[in-house]
Amino acid sequence: MGATISGLVDHEKLTSSNIGPLETGLGDLPESCIALVLTHLDPIEICKISRVSRTFHQASLTDLVWESKLPQNYQILLKNYKNLWSNVSVDSGSLTKKEIFVRLCRPNHFGSSNYKAFWMEKNRGICVCISWKEMKITGIEDRRYWTHVSSDESRFNTFAFLKQIWWVEVEGNLEFEFPAGNYSVFFRLQLGKTSRRLGRRICTVDQVHGWNIKPVQFQLSTSNGQQASAQYYLNEAGKWINYYVGDFVVDSMPTKLKFSMTQIDCTHTKGGLCLDSVLIIPAHIGPKYVNF
Repeated sequence: MGATISGLVDHEKLTSSNIGPLETGLGDLPESCIALVLTHLDPIEICKISRVSRTFHQASLTDLVWESKLPQNYQILLKNYKNLWSNVSVDSGSLTKKEIFVRLCRPNHFGSSNYKAFWMEKNRGICVCISWKEMKITGIEDRRYWTHVSSDESRFNTFAFLKQIWWVEVEGNLEFEFPAGNYSVFFRLQLGKTSRRLGRRICTVDQVHGWNIKPVQFQLSTSNGQQASAQYYLNEAGKWINYYVGDFVVDSMPTKLKFSMTQIDCTHTKGGLCLDSVLIIPAHIGPKYVNF
């Protein structure tokens, strides 16, 4: 691509014997026209094409280009989550639109304990992740049932491991300013306890039991009456799985959510489960494209 563009902007003679007018190339386009074209590209393509020439580079920095990549409610996010611009000497108004885009793409922790985070998944929308530490979990403080495990496999560097219990109940809630759109909710779980041995990932499954007898119930509700539910038998051990709960639609802000996971059949015990977080993402993305 670089060779093609370079050829277009090279100055050539119209004839072999006379010096005529120079041909017009991409380098002669006004910066504003280039910026308008760049608004139709995704962020990675913009960064690549900015290396074509100085004019393209300057055009790629303009607010016109990057404002089109920001969520429609980015000003509300800047206002309500000051960690986005906490290290800016003046205020959020001194940030360029590209700087705002970059900051939104980073994990931004919020809440009193910083165990909730939101970020923008490239140009696909706002995602939110809520740690198990922000949820109400039956027996979580009793080490006979649950242990807290430090791990680099979690966005929050920790997950909860269930050793054994009769009654499993996990509840959480969230209030957040999502941009308008459709969103999906997932619980991130794993059967088996992972660890590192000589640099290798080891997953111990000897405590896994009780999840294939009765299904686990997942539920979701919103403050405006939307509801969704799902149930799954947990069978796959040794890997993290995002269990889909359901979708909800945002048409006004802020959005209040409640979500839960239960297995309250007391005829048998359950154990060997890792609970990491709840993930909320734009419905069109799909959890496999989200970087944990």
